[in-house]
Amino acid sequence: MTRLIKICTGTLALAAFLTGCSSLADWRDSANKENPAPCPNVIVLQDAGRMVQFSGEPTLENVAYTAEITNVQTTCRYYDDAPIEAAVEVDFAFGRGPQATANTMDVSYFVAVTRMDRDVIAKEEFTLPVRFRGDSATATLSDTVGSIVIPRKDSSTSGTNFEIVVGLALTREQVLYNRSGQSLKFPDLD
Repeated sequence: MTRLIKICTGTLALAAFLTGCSSLADWRDSANKENPAPCPNVIVLQDAGRMVQFSGEPTLENVAYTAEITNVQTTCRYYDDAPIEAAVEVDFAFGRGPQATANTMDVSYFVAVTRMDRDVIAKEEFTLPVRFRGDSATATLSDTVGSIVIPRKDSSTSGTNFEIVVGLALTREQVLYNRSGQSLKFPDLD
């Protein structure tokens, strides 16, 4: 969908305002209208909610880095037959294991829009630079994707017809590890 933005400047602004270039007034009117229905459901894809990067066999001693999506929140706004404008805030927790080779890592994640458990309408991947401070083995970050635009057929199409799906961008091996149900076992401290 292409958006047309009218820009009014200088002494013509007042005349333009009176003749229809009142985008601020239009925006205020639309901001006061309520959503006809709820926002799209936001979910973390089960197989892509965590990542363990190993250096060798999948054991506690071979962990290099970990990442996990700890929370996802969404907001949205739509009215009449306008598209849904949504934002998603994703919270992450990261870990640095015994095989980590640096105080930094890059983690990629995706945000996709689907039609309720069906077709993927759009998907975009983002990369986060993660920095572990000093000797810390953990770090947390939040990232916001604030420009998700979901077209609707008409004013009767609500946000409940769509889902926003979030997950870490994983290798095939990482997905298989997550699907296996394995977890890292900490040694007995007795």
